[in-house]
Amino acid sequence: MSNEWIPVGKTSDFTADLGGCVKVKDEQIAVYNVKEKTEWYAVQNLCPHDNRMVLSRGILGDCDGDGGFKVACPLHKHNFNIKTGEHISEGDVCDLKTYPVKIEDDTVYLQV
Repeated sequence: MSNEWIPVGKTSDFTADLGGCVKVKDEQIAVYNVKEKTEWYAVQNLCPHDNRMVLSRGILGDCDGDGGFKVACPLHKHNFNIKTGEHISEGDVCDLKTYPVKIEDDTVYLQV
């Protein structure tokens, strides 16, 4: 894994509590600004259930009261923890790849 931090946009480019998609190198990445926790997360945009680039359009929600957040695939409602990438629904579906995020001077950076 590279240690390179790549700027992907300004914080104002990402709507709170929704996902946005960026392309870095050859990868589509879903970026989430979780307003309630003032935290940022990034996971692969590809849903491993049926290989579609849709997770940035997924629905964010609480991980059953444990303080974490999940995204539900908008097509088949498979749920993934956006911090760990873990698949948290029933069924045999791969976990997601996650990416470190940092914010500096209102710029969002991903480590890819």
